[in-house]
Amino acid sequence: MKIALPDLAAMDRLGRAIAGVLRPGDVVALSGGLGAGKTTLARAIIAGLGHEGEVPSPSFAIVELYDPPSVRLPLVHADFYRLERPEEAEEIGLDDYRDGAAMIAEWPDHAGGFAHEPGCLSVALEVMDDGRMAIVEGGADWLGRMPQ
Repeated sequence: MKIALPDLAAMDRLGRAIAGVLRPGDVVALSGGLGAGKTTLARAIIAGLGHEGEVPSPSFAIVELYDPPSVRLPLVHADFYRLERPEEAEEIGLDDYRDGAAMIAEWPDHAGGFAHEPGCLSVALEVMDDGRMAIVEGGADWLGRMPQ
């Protein structure tokens, strides 16, 4: 499915729509080039989960954690851009962080990808002349709850 994102309000609506149906065990895999809007969309999802504070980019920390009551469910926000090998995701204890939590993964390919997981919602962001385009594909667990 393709979703036009002509402005920040549209990006915010998409993020909040994803947040509204997000469950523990889900992965929202955000891909796209530098400046495509991955972190902007991640921030909209986190805000949609109820977080009212600042949302730092996990570019340097790699993983930022959000726990209730600041969000409605445990959340891992990961930015894998700096990983040189997919095995590094395992070395930082990613599976432990993910236990019982949903995850937003920026640069998922750097961690080996998540599209093979039934709970993965892949969102590829492309820069267009009139904003952004989101190409959204959901795994089997997303049937019937795809964001619009």
